[in-house]
Amino acid sequence: RTLRPMDTGTIISSVRKTHRAVVVEAGAGFAGMGSEIASFITEQAFDDLDAPVERVTGANAPMPYARNLERAKTPTKERIVAAIRRVCYENGS
Repeated sequence: RTLRPMDTGTIISSVRKTHRAVVVEAGAGFAGMGSEIASFITEQAFDDLDAPVERVTGANAPMPYARNLERAKTPTKERIVAAIRRVCYENGS
């Protein structure tokens, strides 16, 4: 819901319910909010995880102005679905 303050209760509740986490962010990933969320999950709910936290991020490049380049940089639904499948089927039980 918000990044600051981060809704930690909802995040932990979701991990405890599903035993998995996929974090998606439009940014490049390095030192981003997704990294912070993944780190928080690992620190606070490690024993609840059945698979590693998956991160889906944008390409490691500045956000372009052109719409077609912006679409190429940001995470796609195909990449998000692939991460969900990995976390549910390849890494977990």
